[in-house]
Amino acid sequence: MERILIIGCSGSGKSRLARQLGQKLGLPVVHLDQLWWKENWQNVTVEEFDSRLAMALEMERWIIDGNYSRTMEARLMKCDTVIYLDFSRWACLLGMCQRITSNRGKTRPDMPAGCPERFSWEFVKWIWNFNRNNRVRNYTYLAKAKHAKAVVLKNRKEVRRFLDTI
Repeated sequence: MERILIIGCSGSGKSRLARQLGQKLGLPVVHLDQLWWKENWQNVTVEEFDSRLAMALEMERWIIDGNYSRTMEARLMKCDTVIYLDFSRWACLLGMCQRITSNRGKTRPDMPAGCPERFSWEFVKWIWNFNRNNRVRNYTYLAKAKHAKAVVLKNRKEVRRFLDTI
């Protein structure tokens, strides 16, 4: 595993898993949120995001966490492993609540400076509908990436067991 994608619903722990795997495997971690956002929750242009992502994909080894479906095909072509955190909506909502509680008003390490954690009902709705809107597509991505190892983890216990095997 030298080029790893981690996908799944917000609140499932993609960024945390990316950091933990990065430490265990000695791989650089690229958070797509850091490529997309700049200070005060302003996004970069699509062209700037694509340029940043292209540079990351050219690195010899990496872990990239995030969904950003518009760029999924490009990332799938370059990866050797895809980890899909296919958690229930309730697990993701709990993860979101824990993240907001522990980081309220602070910027998480997987975000650019000046983007403090915040609560939004739109974000809750995004998480609530994520599996209905994205699960089939995510499994289609896994099926298309025949060259890559697919790892599907359904809960935090499976994530811990997976990390213990590394």
